[in-house]
This record gives sequence, structure tokens and C-alpha cells, in this order.
Amino acid sequence: MNKRIHYYSRLTAPADKALIAPDHVVPAPEECYVYSPLGSAYKLQSYTEGYGKNTSLVTIFMIWNTMMGTSILSIPWGMKQAGFTTGMCVIMLMGILTLYCCYRVVKSRAMISSVDTTTWEYPDVCRYYFGSFGQWSSLLFSLVSLIGAMIVYWVLMSNFLFNTGKFIFNFIHHINDTDAVLSTNDSNPVICPSAGSGGHPDNGSMIFYANDTGLQQFEKWWNKSKTVPFYLIGLLLPLLNFKSPSFFSKFNILGTVSVLYLIFLVTLKAIRLGFHLEFHWFMQTEYFVPEIRFQFPQLTGVLTLAFFIHNCIITLLKNNKNQENNVRDLSIAYMLVTLTYLYIGVLVFASFPSPPLTKDCIEQNFLDNFPSSDILSFIARIFLLFQMMTVYPLLGYLARVQLLGHVFGDIYPSVFHVLILNLIIVGAGVIMACFYPNIGGIIRYSGAACGLAFVFIYPSLIYIISLHQEDRLTWPKLIFHVFIIILGLANLIVQFLM
Repeated sequence: MNKRIHYYSRLTAPADKALIAPDHVVPAPEECYVYSPLGSAYKLQSYTEGYGKNTSLVTIFMIWNTMMGTSILSIPWGMKQAGFTTGMCVIMLMGILTLYCCYRVVKSRAMISSVDTTTWEYPDVCRYYFGSFGQWSSLLFSLVSLIGAMIVYWVLMSNFLFNTGKFIFNFIHHINDTDAVLSTNDSNPVICPSAGSGGHPDNGSMIFYANDTGLQQFEKWWNKSKTVPFYLIGLLLPLLNFKSPSFFSKFNILGTVSVLYLIFLVTLKAIRLGFHLEFHWFMQTEYFVPEIRFQFPQLTGVLTLAFFIHNCIITLLKNNKNQENNVRDLSIAYMLVTLTYLYIGVLVFASFPSPPLTKDCIEQNFLDNFPSSDILSFIARIFLLFQMMTVYPLLGYLARVQLLGHVFGDIYPSVFHVLILNLIIVGAGVIMACFYPNIGGIIRYSGAACGLAFVFIYPSLIYIISLHQEDRLTWPKLIFHVFIIILGLANLIVQFLM
């Protein structure tokens, strides 16, 4: 149907609307979804005459809400890897760079004057310039971002479910879980789970009172890496097989509530813990990391996915009432996202109690630095667990639409096809949760991979080609956009070298 609509639109001049597809053959707005891999996924609101009636304020909030997500949990770890000063600079520079590339995506349709592009999305633009290669490569990188996000979700859901069960067990049996790990001894305990495992996340459970039979049984059947990831299968696999995910889209507000609660949690913890900072530009000390570290590309990989909204920004801006304000609203939204990441990263890093703990103890999920008995962190984990359990089926539905829809021409060819796809996706999540539960690593790998196409290569290459076709390409523009492409390639390569 999509190819037929495009074929009809080329039979007349762009100004002639006679062969524009009528409304009854275009998918209804309630069948259209937008998503940011680690942010929100939800249904579009209905709009008429090609554009919606959202004000600029609503549009800005929609972009912020769609982009914000679980990558926020890894920002403090990324800042620790880069160094405090370098981390702040990298967050601001990546925000500016990804904003410019997103701006190029928004303007990409206007560069095509020979065809009416009013109804086009970004994959249509890629297909126009690169043919079937553009279509299938954009599908591939989109699936990388989706499946990468679903793996991160599975790892995090296993983590949150484990800590929730641990909190309930400890509360019932009056167990203090901070005795098992290196921690501060005050009324606001902060722990270092990786202190005894060579810097790697602790995948086990509690380690005390070994002679307690009830505790041993709990440890045996409630283990973060050996049992809990499998318990999620019974809960989530049936939800993935639903034909329509519209029910889960009703819970999108949970994403906003979770992010706002995380901001509240970080603010309160920072007030109680105070700031603990020392500045050493290149030298590592016992408790502090240098301001400049050569592991900063790990933060750029995380931020590529954290700032990723390029796949659906055209769709979101179609709902803007004042189309002339699109660039302004996009810029404001990116500024707010950048400030949010800076706020979380700076407060968590600065308030981390050093001494007695070293800044290197900041975990890839900063909630792991708070014991499971911490009430505020328990509430945050509950919010995030339910939010992810509602977004996960939506992401699975979008992966099904993109893969099965392109390969078989039907998003639900049979129960068998859907079940096999879902088993592969769930199996990947379980394997990673058991053997590589490092969300920072998964985010930076998938972010660098999907960002290579959607953030760095496609926007720059399309702009270069369109300027060349119009004989407006200059050497400075060519060099600048080739440099952006090189940055994207370097960002991907260096993730696998570190």
C-alpha cells in the first residue's frame, strides 16, 4: 500500500493534489506508534489536514518525554568513565551535535522538490536517495536499536525485580543487607557492590548468615543472574504475542512519572549526602578519578542512544500546530534533555560519598549504589519496573512490525512466526541478563551502531547529495559533514576497542 501511494503521487506534479491518497486508505492515527529506543513508545494522537493542533509547549514536552528514558540511569557512570569536567563537556557537545543532525533530518524532506513529501517519514527519504539499500539498511539499524533497548530492559527488569524481592524478604526477616558489601555507615547508606568483584557488577545475591536454611533457600531461588531473568519469561512472553499493543500505550504516563521521581530522588540524596569533589586533571587518587580520562568514548556511546529521536522526529513535529516553530521547539527540547542529563550526572557524581568510597564505585545503573533496603530507591525501582513492563510489549510489537511486515508483508503472519521471533528476542535478553548484565556496555554498543546510520551518516550524506544535485555544495560544507560521518564511524569502532 505504501509503494502504491508513492507511485500515485508521482503521476502528477507535486502541486496537484488529485492523486493524493484519501484518508480511508491511510492508516488511522491510532494505528501509528512513535518510539525512542530507551525512552517512551506510544500511540500518536489524531490530527487533521496533515498537521496536529499541539502547541509549542506540548510539542517540546512530547520530544523531551519521548527521548528521556532508562539511559538516564547510566549517565553518572558515563561521567565517571570520562571524568567530571570531561563528562560535562561531552554531554553538552553531544547534545549540540545530535541536535544538528536531528535538524538535518527535519529539513531533509524540504530538500526534495520533485515529489510531494508531505506524508513522508524519514525512511521514505532514505529510500528516495539510496533506493532499496536505504530502506533495508534503515530497517536493520532500527532493529538494532529496538532489540538493544529490549535487552537493556530485560537486564534492568531482572535487576529491579531481584531488588524488590530482596527488599521484601529483608523487611520481613529484619536483615540489614549493607553488612555484605562495602558501604557508608550513616543514615543514608551508599554501597559499592563491585568492590569485591574486581570492578564487575555483582550478579549474586546476599552473602551472610550462611547457616540460615531459609536464607539459603531464598538465595538459591532468588538470584539476580541465575533465576530472576527466567521468572520474567512467564510474565512477559505472553504479552509479546498480543496482536495489538494499544492497551499498554495507555500507561505511557508512567515514563514521565519515573523520570520526575528519579530527579526528585537524586535531588534529595544530594541534599542529604552533600558534595564530595576534588579536582585532579590527570592523576588518579585513592578516592577520586581524574578530570580527563581516555575512556570518555564510553560516554559518547551512551549519549548517542540517550539523544536518539531521529527515527521519529518528523512524525512528532507533524503534530505541531505552528510548523514554522519546529526548529525552535526542537532546539528547546534538546536543551532541556541536555540539562536533565547534566543535572542527574552532576548530582550523582558530586554527591557520591568519597571518602570512604571511591568514585570508581559508581555503578552502570546508579540505583545499584543504594541498598535494596532503601525506601526511596525501592519506590524508584517499582516505578521503573512497571513502566518497563508496559513499554517492553510495545517495543516488541514495533520490532514485529518492522521485521515481519517487511519480510512477510504481514505483521502477524501466524502465531508460529510471532512466537519464534519473540523467543529469539526474549532469549537474547535472558542470555545477556545472565552473562553480561552491564547496561552501560549494552547501551553504548547499540547506541553507537544505530546512531552510526540515523544520527551521523544518513542526515549528513543526504544533505551532501541534495546540495550536490542543486550545485550548491561548497568545500567547507562537504568537509564539515564528512567530519561528522567520520566521528560516527570512530564512535562505533572505539566502543569495541575499549
